Amino acid sequence: MNAVTSAGRTIELGNGLQVSIGEWGDAAAGAGAGVLLLHGGAGPQTVAGLAAALSEHAYVVTPTHPGFNGTPRVPWLDSVADLADAYLDLLAELGLDSVMVIGNSVGGWVAAEMALRDIGGRVKSVVLLNATGIRPDDPAQVTDIRTVPPAAISRLAFYNPAFRPDPAALTVEQRAGAAANQQALALYAGADFLFAPKLRRRLHRVTVPVLVAWGEEDGVLSAGYGRAYAAAFPNGHYHGIAEAGHFPHIEQPGAVLGAIGDFVDTVVKPDGD
Repeated sequence: MNAVTSAGRTIELGNGLQVSIGEWGDAAAGAGAGVLLLHGGAGPQTVAGLAAALSEHAYVVTPTHPGFNGTPRVPWLDSVADLADAYLDLLAELGLDSVMVIGNSVGGWVAAEMALRDIGGRVKSVVLLNATGIRPDDPAQVTDIRTVPPAAISRLAFYNPAFRPDPAALTVEQRAGAAANQQALALYAGADFLFAPKLRRRLHRVTVPVLVAWGEEDGVLSAGYGRAYAAAFPNGHYHGIAEAGHFPHIEQPGAVLGAIGDFVDTVVKPDGD
């Protein structure tokens, strides 16, 4: 399958909600199967490389969370749980009934919430990449980036200095766009920002396989936090990604793709192709 991306399109989900999506790979070849890839607070461009790589093997859908990158958001869509419900509706609208949901940062939180709410059984597996969502065992396991200057966030998020964006190099328009994205993130994440107080105790209900692939040099969410996340699922599997921070799919794409491939071959497929 050739890796391709469309210019994107907008899907109407009812009650005034529109979701902009990118599509990678061949939808027809998937016959109802695919990957839903959910970005974090840094925006949809952070998962474009992973989407292109995954599209060599699967049809991949990359929604832009409403309110990000200038997209419209309806007033009632104001929580991670709302996003999870919206994306389950999106899967139905796209006719996808056998889906791996992959999420980074807050996108991983959305993925976990989707697995909890998936009464239609469309979500067959989940991959969390340095995901937020659960209350930490120790406050030292997480850093609330709302209290950190942008340059310091780059140092916390990326292990390799070569990947760290320079906030001073952004244009006025880019800064305004980033600020708007952070406002949308804060709205969805709520008062606790990094977690839902009751999510962790509910994850025992998620019976599908879950891979927690974690950049172990993350200064935002520690490796211990990632291991606790994996342990919260009955069928959770932790895989550390060395020399990577909050965006392991950017710093170590080969290692992340390898971890996902091993997960599919050894955990997902034995339970059903």
